[in-house]
Amino acid sequence: MSEIIELIKVLRDRTGAGIMDCKRALVANNNDVEASISWLREKGIAKVAKKSSRIAAEGLSTVKIEGDAAVVVEVNCETDFVAHSDDFVALVDECADGILAKRPGCVNCAKEVELKRGSTLEQAFTDATIKLGEKLDLRRFEVLDKKAGQVFGKYIHMKGKISALVLLNGGNETLAKGIAMSVAASNPQYIKFEDIPQEALDKEMEIQSELASQDESFAKKPEEIRKKILSGRVEKILGEQILIKQEYVLDSSKTVETVLKENNAQIVKFVRYQVGEGLEKRSDDFASEVMNQVK
Repeated sequence: MSEIIELIKVLRDRTGAGIMDCKRALVANNNDVEASISWLREKGIAKVAKKSSRIAAEGLSTVKIEGDAAVVVEVNCETDFVAHSDDFVALVDECADGILAKRPGCVNCAKEVELKRGSTLEQAFTDATIKLGEKLDLRRFEVLDKKAGQVFGKYIHMKGKISALVLLNGGNETLAKGIAMSVAASNPQYIKFEDIPQEALDKEMEIQSELASQDESFAKKPEEIRKKILSGRVEKILGEQILIKQEYVLDSSKTVETVLKENNAQIVKFVRYQVGEGLEKRSDDFASEVMNQVK
């Protein structure tokens, strides 16, 4: 009996599988640990398939900078508990390193990226899903390159709940990091007002015109005045989405635009990932969660 207990312990340590699964694997494979690992992987892959319809809206994001290249990555799991586990954190880091090194063209292409451990990214995710017991997804990534005279700045908030990457022409790393912090804090959509698509401007003008039509005093104003008022309202509302108009986090008395001018720098691009934004969240009750675990 002690021998089988020891084998179960070894198998569980190496695979992360449950006690009963390890016991069944050993029984099916005449107590051969290596054969049992293969058996569990096959069974585990089936379990991974069953998890594919579950919602993965928690997770982590990160930023990696290596020389003249940088990447922002978001990897999702199902629970915050798993998101902060050592295994998941290591997977996200390894994922970012692999993507930065191999430069895949899309998320699906990234599945074939070979990681330092020797396996593909897809296999690493499968192994982690088996061990952690949750659906895991590489949701998105973006790689940026910098040229001579350009500077990267990064900021990771709440251990990866929000990650921001900024690329500047001119300036320095302190400035770039401060702007990345401002990106994380304010969630801008555009660098400057001129970057806003005409469709978005027209839509906001439509909204403001509809609101103004409900004000009797507005209708009595001269047409030119009405146009100026509406344009001002549109600019104010959409201005909240403009990065250069945001408060500079490292000096609240200045805007991002001000510090850029002071340092003769310009923003080339920014990327901001907030984990789970736009994704449906899990809403299982406790009873359902227990039932899912025993299925």
